[in-house]
Amino acid sequence: MTATFLIKDGIGGVFITGSLTSATVDTFREQFLTWWQVQPAIHNVVVDLSGVDFLDSAGLGLLVALLKRVSERGGDLKIAGLQKKVRMVFEITRAFKVFEIFETTQEAMQACG
Repeated sequence: MTATFLIKDGIGGVFITGSLTSATVDTFREQFLTWWQVQPAIHNVVVDLSGVDFLDSAGLGLLVALLKRVSERGGDLKIAGLQKKVRMVFEITRAFKVFEIFETTQEAMQACG
């Protein structure tokens, strides 16, 4: 799992590649929180999962925790680019009712504005 963090038009973008599982969530959590703490002006975040090939319950749980963290700052966390396997996890767990999900990062970022 690798994660890239950027800011575009005042919106945080997080691009994850690889698997987001119990084996990788701690590393990603630390990376996200370190980035989040040094970006106090960022309220809205788009997490691009188009590079994620596998997501387990730990990965989904982490996304819920990040949603809570972003909401506490008064922002929104949006999900973009779900691959078929990952989309199935969101559907089976009904997580699509918790998150705003978009086909592309660009659509998700426009929804933040």
